[in-house]
Amino acid sequence: MTVVYVVLVLYMLRGWFQIPYFNSEQATVSTPVSVLIAARNEEENIARTLDCIVQQDFPKELLQIIVVDDHSTDKTATIVASYASRGVTLLSLNEGDKLNSYKKLAISRAIAQASGEIIITTDADCRMGTSWLRTVVSYFEKTGAYMVSSPVAYSEEKGYFERLQTLEFLYLIGLGAAGIGNKNPTTCNGANLAYRRDLFYEMGGFNGIDNLASGDDELFLHKVAEKYAEKIRFCKSKEAIVYTDAKVTLSGFISQRRRWASKSTKYRDKRVVGLGVSIWLFNLSLIAGLLQFVVDLPNIHVLFLLAFGMKVLVELVFIYPLCSLVNRHALLANLLPLSFIHAVYLIYIGVVGNIGKYDWKGRKVN
Repeated sequence: MTVVYVVLVLYMLRGWFQIPYFNSEQATVSTPVSVLIAARNEEENIARTLDCIVQQDFPKELLQIIVVDDHSTDKTATIVASYASRGVTLLSLNEGDKLNSYKKLAISRAIAQASGEIIITTDADCRMGTSWLRTVVSYFEKTGAYMVSSPVAYSEEKGYFERLQTLEFLYLIGLGAAGIGNKNPTTCNGANLAYRRDLFYEMGGFNGIDNLASGDDELFLHKVAEKYAEKIRFCKSKEAIVYTDAKVTLSGFISQRRRWASKSTKYRDKRVVGLGVSIWLFNLSLIAGLLQFVVDLPNIHVLFLLAFGMKVLVELVFIYPLCSLVNRHALLANLLPLSFIHAVYLIYIGVVGNIGKYDWKGRKVN
């Protein structure tokens, strides 16, 4: 399994380097854009996110901003409404809406009201530089892409646990970019995802994937990839990065990763499933080797150390350019402990993420 894992990571590294860096170079843009945010109980974050968006270096006549309030019980809607004079439109889900996928419903409602040719989704707790929109849209215009995934990174960490998450999350973003680079898209993040509005309707929107709470990003990516894999791109640019926050608590982290893992049972591309299963089995074999190492069975300790050493080495090679993208090389000091912790939690999440319900925004969902 060690050899398989090493080959997989090196293959993904190839995909990363298949993608050239993009510099918008103050390019002018001409395509109308609608930025969409689904928000639920985000009174502590939404104002900063909206400030970042309304301050974009982007033609105001080409920009539409829509926030959909998902049954918030705090001041989210009031705060969003205060931005009306700055071009922000507030929509609200109806009290009678009862379903498992509120976020997909919110995005669908916003797209129905959108006027932009390009739809860009982000989250209510994100922040971005002033060149974000211009970079993503100019990348669309230059490449003729139908769908563009762009980098997301954690920042402003408040402790060691959050720094570990930042490094691990860069690994996940790198996997998504590498899959796109290899013309085999596997994952993306809805905090920084863009696609053409007519593509959304051509794909039937979220039909067929709307019974799962999560998946407005990955599962829709897979729908598009079935027909237009070569038209999906990754915008490898520092200016295109969206920043968000790591989870403060372990329970919040586990709940988030259970939600992400729950999507895997809905993957229609069995190659993606195979990739995930291979990585899971490798980590399972690694932990099994550790347990044998602890009880000091003959010759096992050498094999374990070799497997673990190879895991750390190939992950270092893979994640180094990701740290370069976000100027966070100091995070690499955490790679050794993270590589072990990651193996343990991945086994656990791979199981619990596909059974039962989890908590998301105060709701129990599948």
